[in-house]
Amino acid sequence: MHNAVAFVLAGGAGERLHPLTRDRAKPAVIFGGKYRIIDFTLSNCVNSGIRKIFVLPQYKSHSLIEHTRDAWSILNPELGEFVSNLSPQMRVGEDWYRGTADAVYQNLYHLRQVDAEHVVVLSADHVYKMDYSHFVRYHQSKRSDMTISGIEVDIAEASRFGVIHTGSDSRVIGFEEKPAEPRPMPGSPDKAFVSMGVYVFRRDVLIDMLTRDAQCDGSFHDFARDLIPFMYPRNRVFVYRFGAGKGRDRAYWRDIGTIEAYWQANMDLASVTPEFNLYDRDWPIRTYEGQYPPAKTIFADETGGRAGKALDSIICSGVIISGGTVRNSVLSPGVRVNSYAEVSQSILFHDVVVGMRAKVRRAIIDKGVRIPDGMKIGYDPEKDRQRFFVSDEGIVVIPKGEVL
Repeated sequence: MHNAVAFVLAGGAGERLHPLTRDRAKPAVIFGGKYRIIDFTLSNCVNSGIRKIFVLPQYKSHSLIEHTRDAWSILNPELGEFVSNLSPQMRVGEDWYRGTADAVYQNLYHLRQVDAEHVVVLSADHVYKMDYSHFVRYHQSKRSDMTISGIEVDIAEASRFGVIHTGSDSRVIGFEEKPAEPRPMPGSPDKAFVSMGVYVFRRDVLIDMLTRDAQCDGSFHDFARDLIPFMYPRNRVFVYRFGAGKGRDRAYWRDIGTIEAYWQANMDLASVTPEFNLYDRDWPIRTYEGQYPPAKTIFADETGGRAGKALDSIICSGVIISGGTVRNSVLSPGVRVNSYAEVSQSILFHDVVVGMRAKVRRAIIDKGVRIPDGMKIGYDPEKDRQRFFVSDEGIVVIPKGEVL
């Protein structure tokens, strides 16, 4: 894939994931215990052979930039490979990135410095596996100016996405961004075909479209709201059907933009037979992990009252389960669960400490929080709402560094 360059849009504020995004951008939120959300898109790039990658951060970007520096300095600049962060530089004006299209437009200078025929535009906040080389080859075979990756979703969910309408040859003949009443797929009244926010453009077409859009005062400068509606009646715009791969997770794609969706996706990973396979050696998910010792369980007595054990859970390096019990949970590196404590259906970020006889259920605990001995979280909704953030679905979220 030497003829392709990727732009990874990583500037989203992630307001619906607050308070997890109080101190970090959404792509930098921890997922699956040891990863950041952006790791899945970047792993897709590298595994697909795309090794010219620009990351475009903006909102609270410090931890994201640190992570890409530490985890993704694996490519060889002497071979023209790179993962490079491009924060807003005011190169073409005094504005921050005004939209997804404007973010790429403000970096056309860097695009012009790269030898690539095709430009892949990606979101940094989705969890999925996709071989972009197949995507680009499909785009080439259609002689397309722009190709959109699409996926079927339940009609009830479709209003969150851009809904695509296609002809018999997969050419786009209609597009509605987040319609109140999405049009179902022909023959499937309970399904809609939506955009994943994954695009590939011919380089010269993209430069021309972005330059035109930048000069339009009424534009939102957004790929979905402006460029796609403008292009499909005038250009060759096709759709690529996501999911043509191998493995059970070939059609797995999650937009984990809400607390409930984020919590559920993590719980899916901890299930007995998760749909998304983190253990696929043919498609490794790369990340940075500090030098933690191995995970360890301590104490087990014959009565079972004091037992360091974990059931149906993800346990990362450096975790110590010291006489406590963990069920259906995801524990990041450095977590400690002390004697007689119980953790169930919860996500614990790095270095969380659960005190003796404490109980945590259906909760997300951010980095460095210490839960005092005997405290109960997730058992009394009214009491939890007085102390913590609680989602509409009853998931308790305690932000980074909170003192309890």
